[in-house]
Amino acid sequence: MTPEEGTAPVRILLIEDEQAIRRFLRAALRDQGYELTEADRGAEGLRMAAAQPQDLIILDLGLPDMDGLEVIAALREWTQVPIMILSARDRERDKVAALDLGADDYVSKPFGVGELLARLRVLLRNYTRLQDRGRSESSHFATGDLRVELDVRRVFVGEREIFLTPLEYRLLVVLIRHAGKVLTHQFLLREVWGPGYQEQTHYLRVLMGHLRRKIEEVPAQPRYLRTEQGVGYRLRDD
Repeated sequence: MTPEEGTAPVRILLIEDEQAIRRFLRAALRDQGYELTEADRGAEGLRMAAAQPQDLIILDLGLPDMDGLEVIAALREWTQVPIMILSARDRERDKVAALDLGADDYVSKPFGVGELLARLRVLLRNYTRLQDRGRSESSHFATGDLRVELDVRRVFVGEREIFLTPLEYRLLVVLIRHAGKVLTHQFLLREVWGPGYQEQTHYLRVLMGHLRRKIEEVPAQPRYLRTEQGVGYRLRDD
């Protein structure tokens, strides 16, 4: 999703203390027509986010005045605007912590601008869809050949109807509600089984395997139900 002629520009807040990264992203994002605001401190970024509504926030975790995880937690107290993490921290526990606190995606440094822009477009599109869904609940979801008619609980791959167990369908619906977003193992376990199952990752692994065998043409190379190694899963979104 990029700004279209005649529409209000998409506003992005970049909270990043490295000047070289800010300079690079400034050129890349403005070249795509985005309106960019910059902060080099976490507290400054929080003030800017509160002062002017944003459509997306790009956040570095390693800020000089406060940890980026604190910034995520503070933002999620009052806004659901998409948050993309851009950080040199590439440990799985850092990714899981950021996503569990409410970040929507995680890009590790160094990064390719093409991938970053593609992920940014997905987050913006999903945010728009969620806002639209809040006004009028969508009755169907489609990506590639996968189609789900939520109002009648029917699932199709191409013209073939797929029959899911109640638990498989519940997992798929949670993924659909957050399509395109990385969902951690703990989040999915909590949403599908309940708060007492957040450590039972083997439950999720087995259920995901069953769902892939029914939906994916090649379950070992999933087209729709993507694995984010050590973190969780993501449902492909067109």
